[in-house]
Amino acid sequence: MNEHADQSLDAGGEHPPARRPRALLVLVALLAAEALLVWVAAGWLIFELLTATPASMASAAAILVLVLVAALWVSAIAWGALRGRSWIRGAALTWQLVQIFVAIGAFQGLYARVDIGWALLLPSLAVIVLLFTPRVLAATRPA
Repeated sequence: MNEHADQSLDAGGEHPPARRPRALLVLVALLAAEALLVWVAAGWLIFELLTATPASMASAAAILVLVLVAALWVSAIAWGALRGRSWIRGAALTWQLVQIFVAIGAFQGLYARVDIGWALLLPSLAVIVLLFTPRVLAATRPA
């Protein structure tokens, strides 16, 4: 290899990634914020499990495990989006649909929380729109 070819390779021996489109960076930021909030929820559940006595320890543990799996999943989606992986589109869409259904539940019922409903619904709709923009589709196509 010549000197110029060696300089264009990063430490891992791969070519550095092309400049990421702004829409992809916004998508990554939204997914990362969602992941962070799910991690916060997991931390809160752990805190509650350690400081309060749940009505059912089995149910509390099961919910904690589900939230931890969700946190890992959304974190992986955000990381995959940053790297431009094609599999993130289906995974991110699935997560957004889950959030939309939770938001719908937050809008209704005895313990309705409209603020939480909107806080879940609006970012989910934004992520869905971003997932299907031409630049994000191009950035997450297999090479």
